[in-house]
Amino acid sequence: MLSDIADGIELTERQHDPGVATVDRTGETLNEGLAEFADELPCSAATAATVVDSYTAGRSVGDVAREAGVAPITVAKALHLLGVEGLSPLAPRAREIVRDWQRGELPRAEAETLVGASETEFALAAYIEAHDPIDGVTGVVEAALGTDGDAAVDKRDRLAETMSDVGDLA
Repeated sequence: MLSDIADGIELTERQHDPGVATVDRTGETLNEGLAEFADELPCSAATAATVVDSYTAGRSVGDVAREAGVAPITVAKALHLLGVEGLSPLAPRAREIVRDWQRGELPRAEAETLVGASETEFALAAYIEAHDPIDGVTGVVEAALGTDGDAAVDKRDRLAETMSDVGDLA
């Protein structure tokens, strides 16, 4: 039995060096990819690329703004337009009030009072509610960063074997 399994196996004194594995997910940098959308961004394509790189590295919006040399609200607007979710400073109900104001159903002063946010928070929420992410830009960002979509899903998938499930509790 063992002789059948071992048949054809050769022993050598040296191991073959396979080299370094590389993966090239894109032919262009994020800056180059965003250049096409520069007119729709609140900052230059180079600044937007810096913003994305810094934010996806785990830095806060404030830290990213200092690093990129722009206002924090510009960072939040750029990230929103580039498809990053969860940037609104308001809770869902407060966002509904902002949409009511945008439709002309409430005066601004009343909407601001009901929301209870600062003027800057209200302005950012209004911007986010009024602007959708730029069409086609999400693929550019994902390709440049080497992701294929939702980072939380990617992380969950990579860690799936370490997580327990409801059946494991019994």
